[in-house]
Amino acid sequence: MAFIAAVGASSGITARATMSSSAKTSWPEVVGLHVEEAKKIILQDKPDAEIVVLPVGTPTPTKEFFEWRVRIFIDTVAQTVAQTPRVG
Repeated sequence: MAFIAAVGASSGITARATMSSSAKTSWPEVVGLHVEEAKKIILQDKPDAEIVVLPVGTPTPTKEFFEWRVRIFIDTVAQTVAQTPRVG
């Protein structure tokens, strides 16, 4: 909660939102790669990402959108990316 209040009160929020609007928001090129390799690629493009790994078919626990979160849905047997990871 303090994080949200601090961000909301920050005068830099508009600048950050503007900078991130041109940033990459999905990674179709990592589908089929091992989850660890996919994480490396995503973090190269978005170093501030909080990556959440979930089994494919898992309902998302929250519908809230966060520009710093990237969800990776994986095939749990092969440990490979099953769907295009996206910011949110």
